[in-house]
Amino acid sequence: MGEKAYIWLATGVSLFVLASMTGAQEEQWLQYHSSREAPQIVGDIRVASIPKVTSEKPQGVELPDFKCDEPFFARWPTSMVPTGGFWIALDRKSKYGPHDLLYIDSNGNGSLADESAQEPYRQDERRAIFGPVKVLFEGEDGPITYHLNVEFYTYRDRKHLYIKAAGWYEGTITVAGAKKHCVLIDNTANGTFNDKSLRAYACDRIRIGKKDSRDTRFVGNYIEVDGVLYRPEIAQDGAYIKLSKAEDVRFGDIQLPEAITEFAAGGENGLFILEPEQGVGKLPVGRYRINHWEIDRKDEKGSAWVLRGYESRETDDLDVTQNRKAELSIGEPIICTLEASKRDSTYSFSQSLKGQLGERIELTRNGSRPQAPKLHIKSKDGSYDRSFSFEYG
Repeated sequence: MGEKAYIWLATGVSLFVLASMTGAQEEQWLQYHSSREAPQIVGDIRVASIPKVTSEKPQGVELPDFKCDEPFFARWPTSMVPTGGFWIALDRKSKYGPHDLLYIDSNGNGSLADESAQEPYRQDERRAIFGPVKVLFEGEDGPITYHLNVEFYTYRDRKHLYIKAAGWYEGTITVAGAKKHCVLIDNTANGTFNDKSLRAYACDRIRIGKKDSRDTRFVGNYIEVDGVLYRPEIAQDGAYIKLSKAEDVRFGDIQLPEAITEFAAGGENGLFILEPEQGVGKLPVGRYRINHWEIDRKDEKGSAWVLRGYESRETDDLDVTQNRKAELSIGEPIICTLEASKRDSTYSFSQSLKGQLGERIELTRNGSRPQAPKLHIKSKDGSYDRSFSFEYG
């Protein structure tokens, strides 16, 4: 009787261990990198504008001895510190010219008095560019390093402070037994790597694939790898990622014109790029914004033409539900507009293309822009008859 009880106990323990192993999400650690050229190296790094730059001294913040009479102050927002942000001050060495000294509360202690001034690596009469600027966050296991690129622009009464992430995480991870290269990008430039949003500008970026791939997706509830849907869990500081296979996901259908060869939509669920079949695509239930769509065709000479529409602020959100097929009027016809204006005796003309939902339109032939269209102007009596070519840009 005792032996039988022992066998049952051992079996129970084995099953428990097996269940724990199959349900576990292993932390896969990545390496941190930084560079002032981060946008050129990894791409997909958005420029964030700090909305308020002021000459008012921040209350309760110890300040260094400034060299100029009118330093400027701004606050970089980040949820990585309890105070919700780091103070930045801009000083200058000379009476005139750009503010070419930067102080940042790099240790988050609420003081700028214990910081050293940083000088720009590039400047002209209107701007000074600093970086990579190092800051430290306090994590559970010790300090966390992060880097920023900072640009301060002044012109007359206009003052703008721009922030770009100068650091990113990357490394090799294992997905379904295969080695993949993973890159995490702080697209929002706020110190965190796991931001999700309906709006493309407000969510971070992730890549899982080949090392040289630029197939970038939004950080979201899901990511598709080799045709399989996973739920990613990304450390707030970007140090690791966990992946678990997504089970019991509810999908909804979207109806598109049959001419659409590629359709992409993004939101808190992530970014999905579909190749619709007979105009029908599937997305996990949720709310999305159109990211882009494509129509691919070849002409009688074999040239490949691609018509691509990009997200517009005029575009409504796309609600994908399980019981109702969402329909989208995108693609052809494209709306071509011609605007004319007159200043003194000079006439100016501008031509543009828009989609039915206000999308910005791009047209390419064999991967390049085709020749710009011509404008033919003829007077009523025929005395004036000329053709002009539009120019891009």
